[in-house]
Amino acid sequence: MFGGKKLLNAINRKLDKISLDMEKSKLNDYVFYLENPRKILFSNFLGGVARGFGMAVGFTLLGALIIYVLRWLVTWNLPVIGKFISEIIDIVQDNLYKN
Repeated sequence: MFGGKKLLNAINRKLDKISLDMEKSKLNDYVFYLENPRKILFSNFLGGVARGFGMAVGFTLLGALIIYVLRWLVTWNLPVIGKFISEIIDIVQDNLYKN
């Protein structure tokens, strides 16, 4: 009988720890989130907008950096590469001035 109480106390402590861990993990909030389609759609929409905006800004900055490096390479007057790069820069500048 005495061993049974010890075992029961150990099980109760384990159950208390498990329930505390589940409260810390906010499992209830996660289940509510999964059961609410509007919340899922809204968070996915905001995530998509943020990723799209980040890609647009990133590609713009990367493109500007590449154009800057290409202009710098043209000043070195490399025989074949210099002419090719200058043609690319001229095309980009023509498109910029048209818009």
